Amino acid sequence: MSAPISIVIPTLDSARTLTATLLSLIEGLDAGLICEVVVSDGGSKDATQSIAEAWGAEVVEGPSSRGGQLRRGVALSRGIWVLILHSDTVLQAGWALEVQQRMDRGPQCFSLAFNASGIAARLVAAWANLRTDLLCLPYGDQGLLLRRIDYDEAGGYPDQPLMEDVALVWALTPRVRR
Repeated sequence: MSAPISIVIPTLDSARTLTATLLSLIEGLDAGLICEVVVSDGGSKDATQSIAEAWGAEVVEGPSSRGGQLRRGVALSRGIWVLILHSDTVLQAGWALEVQQRMDRGPQCFSLAFNASGIAARLVAAWANLRTDLLCLPYGDQGLLLRRIDYDEAGGYPDQPLMEDVALVWALTPRVRR
């Protein structure tokens, strides 16, 4: 079986965080899960595009609107699964095995955690994870793993600057699970 997952990352002046995100993908490459990485850039003025290209990602550029960027990135990708990651998301060790074990369950997302210490970060993460469990409504920060067929049937990402993740998740049937 060929690698099934396309990684799509929307960026805008993300040079500071993109390397860590890409580094966290190595586990999936080693496991044979990732067929490509597509970075959909919204017109970065920093080194974002050159960093992505140095890592072997395919870069597509267009207007900065996260929904539009994601739509362009997914359209360019070819995997039967798509993993949407924000450019400041770092997947935890063990993520590839977790994905392999859950791919037969349909749309998925990861639990949210922050590198920041303190009660505020823990409360926000706890709320996001509870919201996902109770309402089946994850944030894009949690990473969304979707079968391309589910993405297409839901109509894909709307071309909107914010809350594009919520719009897509509401359109998905069955709802995203963690």
